[in-house]
Amino acid sequence: MSFIAMNRFKIRPGREADFEQIWKDREGRLNEMKGFREFRLLKGAEGEDHTLYSSHTLWETKDDFEAWTNSEQFRDAHKNVGKREGQSPIMGHPQFEGFETVLLES
Repeated sequence: MSFIAMNRFKIRPGREADFEQIWKDREGRLNEMKGFREFRLLKGAEGEDHTLYSSHTLWETKDDFEAWTNSEQFRDAHKNVGKREGQSPIMGHPQFEGFETVLLES
């Protein structure tokens, strides 16, 4: 059916705009990949010590997603991630969650 890949991010208070800009400036090449359907950056609840965000991609299959993680496009999209340490708006590492669709209603 389909596969949803999500990463949850805890963002330092006051750094939300910086985090959103990182996504806007990235070299996103998802649309070059077989099976890619959709990308969303979602902003969640604001807590005392962080704001929750999630990146969300929809793929035709889990295999299509896994091909993305092994691709040149993936490496390009993530090449500057480690260079932001120390000044990063992100608290800790993102939490990955992957889901295969078992029921779809529309």
